[in-house]
Amino acid sequence: MKLFASSNGYDGKTTYYATGWIAIVLVICCLVAALLVGCPSYNVWQQEMAGKAEFAKAEQNRRIRIEEAKANLEAEKLNAQAEIERAKGAAEAIRIENGSITPTYIQYLWVRQQNNVPSKVIYIPTEANLPILEAK
Repeated sequence: MKLFASSNGYDGKTTYYATGWIAIVLVICCLVAALLVGCPSYNVWQQEMAGKAEFAKAEQNRRIRIEEAKANLEAEKLNAQAEIERAKGAAEAIRIENGSITPTYIQYLWVRQQNNVPSKVIYIPTEANLPILEAK
């Protein structure tokens, strides 16, 4: 940017003014001063916002854990009720069998229990009570 010029019509002299440069330097100085003043305030504000975000995240995580615990409690209550009903059914079956548990019923319970086993390998003992490791 060139200096501003003004020519005097009477004596032919040209006068140069540096007002443009002075204005630019003043604007830059004001921006630097504003940044120097605002930077610490911005850092404080940024830390405050980060703290609020972290607090909100922790609060949400706490609510999630509470809801999961409530769901687990409800599931356990329902599992307990199912177990009670199963026990009532088993007691009724035993009562029907005149109070005696037969070997057939024990085998039935064993087969039913095998449905809950994650591994599907079943060892069947031989005469010597040793499992058959290779079956065809």
